[in-house]
Amino acid sequence: MNFTLKAIDLLSGARSGILKTDHGTIETPVFMPVGTSGAVKTFSPQELGELKSQIILGNTYHLYLRPGTKIINDAGGLHAFTSWKKPILTDSGGFQVFSLAKLNKVSDNGVEFQSHLDGSRHMFTPELSMEIQRHLGADIIMAFDECPSGDGELKDIKKAVTRTTKWMERCNNWLLENPEFYDYEQVVFPIIQGGVNHSLRKLSFDELRPYANCGIAIGGLAVGEEKEAMFDTIELCCEFLPKDQPRYLMGVGKPSDLVEGVKRGIDMFDCVLPTRNGRNGHIFTAQGVINIKNEKYKNDFSPVDPNSSHYWGKVFSKAYIRHLFNINEVFGLRIASTLNLVYYHDLMKLMKQKIDKGEFSNWSKLKLKEMRNLKGM
Repeated sequence: MNFTLKAIDLLSGARSGILKTDHGTIETPVFMPVGTSGAVKTFSPQELGELKSQIILGNTYHLYLRPGTKIINDAGGLHAFTSWKKPILTDSGGFQVFSLAKLNKVSDNGVEFQSHLDGSRHMFTPELSMEIQRHLGADIIMAFDECPSGDGELKDIKKAVTRTTKWMERCNNWLLENPEFYDYEQVVFPIIQGGVNHSLRKLSFDELRPYANCGIAIGGLAVGEEKEAMFDTIELCCEFLPKDQPRYLMGVGKPSDLVEGVKRGIDMFDCVLPTRNGRNGHIFTAQGVINIKNEKYKNDFSPVDPNSSHYWGKVFSKAYIRHLFNINEVFGLRIASTLNLVYYHDLMKLMKQKIDKGEFSNWSKLKLKEMRNLKGM
């Protein structure tokens, strides 16, 4: 795996680059659709490719519980199981263990938890997370970390930083002793923690730097902290993160958050917002977020988003899509989710173009001002 910077905006921290993997090349900055359980909801792999998705996510926790590691391994890995031929990144499962599972018991060894599906008991350790991700066969695998809440006490955040470092060491040792199961390279991204405490963020990075060979992630943000504190933390992190490696901001966020992140030097993003919000009838457009279920669209026969690069935005009216949602027709969910993913991908493509042309700083100021005046952006 290799990352090459193409351009850096001189008036901001924005960067564009090329990340090469054995399953294809990724142009950054990039937004990664979330396919938690092996599918981005309502989309086929072919459709995702047509929408210009470059890389998708899978989740260790969910895939471990269903359908199970052995089934995916027997299929030849997650690429073969899902028929997605491009790069895949898998989360370690840590965030889901802390946020979704019931009756968690955290120790230095790992996390014992109760499945949200059937109540069965399981134990996730750094070694097991790595073993599962080896079997899944993602191009990029994430270290097992402890993610404290945004409003957690300082002592708990300190403990999470210490534990994350120790767990990263154990992840690394397991990976060194257990080579790839498939005939392509997998790389691991460490995840720095520390909440919005700047000294703890710097400490976490210093301790994890030896393990960052091909990329590093910022975790533990967008979990309840104030927005400005999140942006300040991102800016601080990008001041000391390696310039020659991709920087991944986990779980963020709204379109304006992506612009703010790129502005500070982030290269990779993921979030469930475009697809989850689409399934709930919220459509991202150049005019802001449309809640297509609203009564006011009942007789509105204007295109839902004439500015979309996808033809569905031009040919389907607000009234028609509202009707589809009202009758629980899955095609309505597909239209909304498609337009949202297209909006996100087009936004990333536009930012890349502005960076390459040296126009990002001035453009982003105007764009963010415009977004602040738009609902839901």
